[in-house]
Amino acid sequence: MSQCVFCLIAAGKIPASKVYEDERAIAFMDIVPLRPAHVLVINKRHAQYVHDLNDDERNHLFAVANKVGQALRASAFKPAAVHFNISDGKAAHQTVPHVHLHVLPRYQHDSLAFVGSLFAKPLWMLKGGVSRATLERQAQEIRNHMP
Repeated sequence: MSQCVFCLIAAGKIPASKVYEDERAIAFMDIVPLRPAHVLVINKRHAQYVHDLNDDERNHLFAVANKVGQALRASAFKPAAVHFNISDGKAAHQTVPHVHLHVLPRYQHDSLAFVGSLFAKPLWMLKGGVSRATLERQAQEIRNHMP
């Protein structure tokens, strides 16, 4: 799909701070992160909904997300847990119509801040966003720990 931002990232036509890539999937830093080290994992073939993926693609998407989660746990980010999320359709707040799995580091007692970030612009967004250099540093830290 030529106008899909995630398809353009997968095709290398839009820059992304990549954590992982193979012939079927890519993991990269979210440019509108809910928290530092927020990673998105996408299938390279365009599919809007989870049910549009075949079994192999769906399994591979979760396998890549699991590797990213392991790398996050081993990284300097040291989360207490990892949150995996897919918003499957516009009514579920899917903002890009392409299947994407969010991999988010979670910390003890961060539930209120985490839920708040889902509904309000995080402070960093009000200060102009996250720089590409910051996203690249975060991606490198995660890449350093990929299994």
